[in-house]
This record gives sequence, C-alpha cells and structure tokens, in this order.
Amino acid sequence: MPAIVLIGAQWGDEGKGKVTDLLGERVDYVVRYSGGNNAGHTVVTPDGQKYALHLMPSGALSPNAIIVIGNGVVIDPKVLLAEIDGLTERGVNTDRLLISGDAHLIMPHHRALDRVVERYLGTGRIGTTGRGIGPAYGDKVSRMGIRAQDLLDPGILRKKLELVLREKNQILFKVYNRKAIDVDQVFNEYLEYAERLKHMIVDTKAILWDALDQDKVVFLEGAQATMLDLDHGTYPFVTSSNPIAAGACVGSGIPPTKVTKVIGVAKAYATRVGSGPFPTELHDDMGEHLRKLGGEYGTTTGRPRRTGWFDAVIGRYAVRLNGITDLVITKLDILSGLEQVPVCVGYNIDGRFSHDLPMSQTEFHHATPVYDYLPGWWEDISKCRTFEELPPNAQAYILQLEELCGTRISMIGVGPGRQENVLRYDLLG
Repeated sequence: MPAIVLIGAQWGDEGKGKVTDLLGERVDYVVRYSGGNNAGHTVVTPDGQKYALHLMPSGALSPNAIIVIGNGVVIDPKVLLAEIDGLTERGVNTDRLLISGDAHLIMPHHRALDRVVERYLGTGRIGTTGRGIGPAYGDKVSRMGIRAQDLLDPGILRKKLELVLREKNQILFKVYNRKAIDVDQVFNEYLEYAERLKHMIVDTKAILWDALDQDKVVFLEGAQATMLDLDHGTYPFVTSSNPIAAGACVGSGIPPTKVTKVIGVAKAYATRVGSGPFPTELHDDMGEHLRKLGGEYGTTTGRPRRTGWFDAVIGRYAVRLNGITDLVITKLDILSGLEQVPVCVGYNIDGRFSHDLPMSQTEFHHATPVYDYLPGWWEDISKCRTFEELPPNAQAYILQLEELCGTRISMIGVGPGRQENVLRYDLLG
C-alpha cells in the first residue's frame, strides 16, 4: 500500500486533526513528521468529547492505529508525558506510541532562548509560541542537538549537555543577563523522562518500511501548514521545519516513491496566528464574527487567530507545491447566514494583477486582494451528508473553490463533530 500524506493548505489550524481522526480506523499507522508542541490539533469524538493534541498524532484516538512520532519532530519530553498522562486519565490507550530515536529533544535552554530572543526583537518579532521549537531546530542544523536516543545512554546525554550548555549559558548570562542553566538539574530531570519513555524509543524508519512491505496503510500527518513552511512559506514569518508534503519523507524516512496521495486541508475562509503577511485579513466586525463563530483561538496558545476570506491564490499555490490530489474544505457552516461570500481570485501588486503568489517578500506585503463575490446561503447545513443536500449557493461556492484551486474537493466539513461532513470522494480510495 502507498503512503498517504495529510497537509495544511493555508497557515495552519485548518482541521487536519479531524481528518486524521476520521480516517484513523482505516489506517494502520499514523505518523507525525514535523513540528513540535507549537502545533495543536483539536478532535471532537462522536460522543462530544473534545481533545486538544499537541505532540501526539491525532491517530491516538483511533483504537487500532499505531501512532508514531517521526524523526522530523522536536519533542519536549515533559509536554509529551503530560499529554500521555492526560489521555490515559480519560481512558485513551497510549501504549501504541512509538518515538523515533532520531527525533531531537527540546531542552530548557531552547525554551529560555526562544522567549528572551523574541522579547528582544520587539516589533520585529516573529510571533513564536516561546516553546523552544526554533532553537531546537537550530541546534539540530548546527549539529549540537540532543536526540531521543541519547536518553538511552546517560553517559552520552551528560557529555552532550555539558558541551551545549557551555555555549548556551554564556549567551544567556552575558548577552541577555539571564540566569545560567544548571547541568546537574537538567541531567537528572531528563533521566526521569528517559525512564518513562525508553520503551517507546525505536528505529521507526525500519518499522515503517516493513509496514509498507506488508501492505499496511501508513498515514503521514503534518503539523502547521504550507504557508508556514521554512523554505516555501511567508519567510521569515514561518515555522522552523518543512510541513509540506515533501517534508513528510524527510521527517519519517519513507521514500518519496511510496507516496501516491496527498490530502490538503483548508478552511472555507482563512486564519493565521502570529505575525506576517495575510492579504485577505479582515480588521472589521466581519473578522470578529468569523473569529467568534468559528472559535478561532489557538489550540496550543489560546491566542486569537487573525481571520480573513478564502484566498484562492494561496489555495492554488498549495495544490501545486504539495501535489494535492484531494482537498478537504472545513468549517463551511461558519459561512452560513452571509448575504454574499467574497473569494480572493488574485492580487493587485502596485497596479499589476497577478493570479500567482509574488516571488518577493516586499511584493507580498504590498499585495491587495481582488475579490469575486458569490451569493450566500442562510440554511443550517450541519445535517447535510451529501453534496446534493447542500444549498445551491453553498454548492456553487465549493465548485468555485475547486475550479480556482485546481484539484477536486473530496470532503466538506459542516460542523465540528467527527461525522459532520459531506463526502464526495473516498479520501483513501
């Protein structure tokens, strides 16, 4: 069986967790391949229970799927263990979790540097969550990182800690006037984490290769989204990893020839957390209406999300960059009750119209949206389960997005619940 990749097609928070949870009973492995606990997936179960997942793959709520944290993820062990304990208390079996030995760990110095550097940037700040994600990836690239496998060898862990804190403490103390981090305290703390996590740390690459050889279904779940990709997003207002479909192979060890389906998820409107360009952003009462009705507050941070209309330039870019074969549009129900629904079909950039994403950061900041206005609908669509049951204007809206983005829309979310969807095509077929 081929591997299937799920990615966000906007700036994150599109509802990827709901899609993973919905398909979880039909797949054998759910793999998280990028990001850290700066991401959050919200899943609502059929009995109405709400789960906020941060490091755990959304497949944790599926009874049979083996859940994997891949090598491309940076892990805060304290956060992961708290999440495991929270799920266990609610009756969720987490014994199926496997952790790549090659995944890098978030350490106390990463969190400290993340917070202090962001404060010193002032108005030029990126808008990070302050959870140490960027510094952890920075140490990974600098070959100074500490990996999950190091928890299995106290001697190696101690040596690496002493080496890295020799430099980081100088920066914290001499540059930022912050207290140095104690090696012994961190070492002992992480030995405690090691005791609880050691049985989960394995060679996940080999396990996934064997699974594919045995015709198992491997589902690769992205965190963040296309426009937050380190290389292809709105740099520098991006995350520190590659959440696009190509990043799934790097972050899991699965070869690209095994991936034959890419599912993209986008909201029926758009949201963004943190700083950076957002051409269709609304600063008026309508923006607040979308925020309140859509519950647009960060799963991880609680920060209010910026809101705006659907941007088909971004949608088409995501389809082409990721090779999206199936698009899922979530939260269509939030648009019910509007007299008309704007869709951004292009940008005006210094008097020039463009259907495509600008090449430069400067042009993107200057881009203003050009809208088509589609008639709205007033009906409650939460009970719709087939495309034909949707109001004609809602159908027309979906068909317009499909044409503008350049790929088929296979599923439409009409409510927060697991079953509140309109399915047009089988996402795994």
